[in-house]
Amino acid sequence: MPREEFDAWSTSYDAMRNLIRQFQSYWLADASFVTLLIMLIAAVFVLPVIMELSGHGVLLFNILLLSVFFSGIFSTRNAWLISLSAILFGIHLTLRLVRFGENPYSFFVLENVIGIANTLVFLFINLRLLFRDQIVNAYRIVGAVNVYLLLALMGALALEVIHAATGASIGGNVVLSGTDDDYVHFIYFSLAALTTVGFGDIYALNTPAKMLATFLSTLGVLFPAIVIARLVGLAAHRE
Repeated sequence: MPREEFDAWSTSYDAMRNLIRQFQSYWLADASFVTLLIMLIAAVFVLPVIMELSGHGVLLFNILLLSVFFSGIFSTRNAWLISLSAILFGIHLTLRLVRFGENPYSFFVLENVIGIANTLVFLFINLRLLFRDQIVNAYRIVGAVNVYLLLALMGALALEVIHAATGASIGGNVVLSGTDDDYVHFIYFSLAALTTVGFGDIYALNTPAKMLATFLSTLGVLFPAIVIARLVGLAAHRE
């Protein structure tokens, strides 16, 4: 390899490493909780409205969902978690591209199972970030909200798997199409179960959906109590 080409390659490599380090430094900082909150608010509350009113929301939802999981790769220094997040993201991205590509293949159930696994890993990473260094500040409160919204997102993805695998999930004032458009109804039901609101207009039809709703309701009750107690305990300990 000529000296000039080697120097150019080395310069590009160093620039890429510096960029990755800066990206990781940002996602490891407390301020990144706010960025993640904006992304999750868009995915959980804004995009369902866009998907209901236009045909472009599905593409935006998939891009935003993958962006959230991509950030998980840089949100930890643990090599195992980085590798696991990167592998799951790569598989998830590949399956999405296969489904949206011009081919007859689709792995919808597997795609959402990988999405759930990715969400669980990302939840664990964010919990580690939330309680690190025994620091309590406004950013950590935002981080707790992020974990809560990620639980709702996980519930919606689980409902998609249940519906695709069994042919039924939720019923009532809802018509499901078996496509990504159903996310509008799944995230609504997941939030209603997680917050234990239960408006009654949409309800679980089969045992897997009922157990998921019960599980989400249990998490919705326990998570705020545990997180608040933990954060108060950390604040008291520092004082």
